[in-house]
Amino acid sequence: MATFAVQSKSSSRWIRAGLWALPVSWLVTAWSTLDPQPDQAKDPEAWARFVSSDAYQFSHLFGSTAGTILALFGLFAVGCSMANSRTGSLAMASMVTAVAGTALLLVPAVISTFATPAIGKAYLGGNQDVMQLEFPASMTGAFMLGLLLAFVGTVLLGIAVWRSHVLPRWAGALWAAGAVVFYVLGVVLGQVTAGSSLPSQAAGAVLMAGAGGWIAWSGSRQATTAPDRIG
Repeated sequence: MATFAVQSKSSSRWIRAGLWALPVSWLVTAWSTLDPQPDQAKDPEAWARFVSSDAYQFSHLFGSTAGTILALFGLFAVGCSMANSRTGSLAMASMVTAVAGTALLLVPAVISTFATPAIGKAYLGGNQDVMQLEFPASMTGAFMLGLLLAFVGTVLLGIAVWRSHVLPRWAGALWAAGAVVFYVLGVVLGQVTAGSSLPSQAAGAVLMAGAGGWIAWSGSRQATTAPDRIG
């Protein structure tokens, strides 16, 4: 259980900060998905008003973009906290996979935050042809690859937590279940059916936040009580 014992006091402090960044990232992600945008094809004017609002840009800037950045910090921390455990190899591999996928998801997050509002304002300004704008297929490919890597890496990270004997095993189970609800029943199903976020996406994010908070609380206690061994 003393995985933090071989880490310096400084590195333990950074890991604790990263662990607590994890539940925060998922809480702001849940908040940013509470208000789904109108269907762009069925009601383009409502969609344009929605995405061109200050509330939309604020929620995407702090929910999607900042939330993703915090998630990257948290994923690194979770992987490092189990690096010396019995599942160290799985933890590091799943961490790298999840980080790669989450980083790829920054691409659509940035586009949604800055490009989509400009499209909405152009439409409301009378340029209706802007709705015919198509992003390159490479962006769709990056989005799909990011989703796949983030989902697989996150689920495997939950399995690593379950088997680590370092962090609470049921937190790992809750983490993996939250990943299924968020990515599969939320993001993927929402894109296929409504073209927007579903309530299941926010529910999955809340489950991930709960699991992340549990992991952070347990990991912080270990980091605090472990002896400081340097060199």
